Amino acid sequence: MNSDKIAVVFPGQGSQKPGMGKDFYQDIPVCRQTYEEAADALGWDVAAMCFGGDENLHLTEYTQPCIVTTEIAMLRGLSERFGFAPSYFGGHSLGEFTALVAAGVFSLNETLKTVQARGKLMQEAVPVGVGGMAAIISEEIDIKKLRQLIFDLPVDIANINSVNQVVISGKLSALPEAEKRLTEALTGQKPMRFVQLNVSAPFHSRFMQPIEDIFDKVLLSKIKNIETKNAPNVTSNYTGSFHVDNAAQIRENLVRQLSNTVNWCENMCSLASQTANIFEVGPGRPLRDFFRTIGISCTSITGLAAAQKSFAGRD
Repeated sequence: MNSDKIAVVFPGQGSQKPGMGKDFYQDIPVCRQTYEEAADALGWDVAAMCFGGDENLHLTEYTQPCIVTTEIAMLRGLSERFGFAPSYFGGHSLGEFTALVAAGVFSLNETLKTVQARGKLMQEAVPVGVGGMAAIISEEIDIKKLRQLIFDLPVDIANINSVNQVVISGKLSALPEAEKRLTEALTGQKPMRFVQLNVSAPFHSRFMQPIEDIFDKVLLSKIKNIETKNAPNVTSNYTGSFHVDNAAQIRENLVRQLSNTVNWCENMCSLASQTANIFEVGPGRPLRDFFRTIGISCTSITGLAAAQKSFAGRD
């Protein structure tokens, strides 16, 4: 790698797919060891879950540790084979936990146990079929106007992914009314797409508040060792800026992330203020296009072949 500082970002839930990370697992020993480490921590075969056709891969309590394991395995493989050494870290929603592990703030072992508990709590917060989420896609979305249009609905802004994409989250029954209001408000102005997402719960909304205190206790009980000095190199979804060197504040940010907006657009700007050399590492590449909206090129690595192509000829 060259001497310029680089940033790495990790996608979250929704990026999972059968077979993710298998090429790294088969070709690089440290990646295989990472899946084995995860299995020892959790008590079940993480590699089998990721590589087979097990439908449990899409159940939140399994999805979350599987994604974190895969992303850390890929990162370790990139480090060993290509000397990949990021200085700054960010992650979208669940990906923020991967970023904290990658930066050395949390250990992988403790984080996997934490995100499995997090996934179970998030799924149990709202009965299946009650909550839903939808992406609003349009040019230069006015966030203030959007909030005004949905203020009296049981729906919140879950993700500000870019200037052109916002995700709302709340009661499934309220989404049609939200779509109607947005369509009427934007008629004649600019094209707008309203895409309902295939999710099992209303993540990052007020409906996650009942699990905040429980998850705070999970963090306190499972995350025993926090290297806070590394936290200022990791962005926080909740604040939009970098974490601070304080264990209590790191935990607070992660708890508040559950029911508040993922300020990804601000995360991208925070990372871009440090470097324009940004890589996305994970089983999918949803973050690459978001960076393009702020004029930053983001190189996505979803497999070993893509990594070899990206790092060919680099020192």
